[in-house]
Amino acid sequence: MADIHANWSALQAITEPYDVCLCLGDLVDYGVEPAPCVAWARQERTLTVRGNHDHGVAQNVTLSGRNGFKFLTTLTRPLMRELLSPEDLRYLGQLPVSRLVTLDNTRFYLVHASPRDPLDEYAPPDVEYWQRRLQNIEADVVCVGHTHQPYVLEVGDKLVINPGSVGQPRDGDPRASYAIVEDYKVELRRIEYPVEQAVRAIMDSSLPEIAREKLIDVVRNGKLKTA
Repeated sequence: MADIHANWSALQAITEPYDVCLCLGDLVDYGVEPAPCVAWARQERTLTVRGNHDHGVAQNVTLSGRNGFKFLTTLTRPLMRELLSPEDLRYLGQLPVSRLVTLDNTRFYLVHASPRDPLDEYAPPDVEYWQRRLQNIEADVVCVGHTHQPYVLEVGDKLVINPGSVGQPRDGDPRASYAIVEDYKVELRRIEYPVEQAVRAIMDSSLPEIAREKLIDVVRNGKLKTA
């Protein structure tokens, strides 16, 4: 899973049984229910790496974006700091930026964005691009998020997986996106969730009206339609 973005309604809807859950960061920002999402990530069978939004909230990085998603980050970040406990903020700040873990003799490399820039680089579904990024990565499966676009690529003897976004898909499909990995086989999945429940949480929040409208637009449509 990746890019939950404080959308508790979407996260709750994913009820797949699993042995280990690999969470690729960005638990917070954009949505309005960060605390239960952080609590979920702290459970024993979940391995999580830090996303750029986790880092920004933990370190209280302020932004002044005037449009698009930077604008939404600017308006939602103070709310994250208000709704999360000091322990939650410490947890986000202490998350590793990458992890290498072996599960059933398969080596998984986990990073939010890319091996070259763990927090901020947007990694497209392009084999040539990934060949350059994986030259010094000793792993069988590389798991990334950040782009909110699901894809699976075979790059030489390695597998690159981006499960898309649980809480804020941006490919025009508002359903929560995630991936199942079993015996080196990958299935990208989409699941309906109670979108209007997430909408009600946004409407009931203390965000400015313009932020509420834009976030609801994204949640309902799987992309930001308005300027």
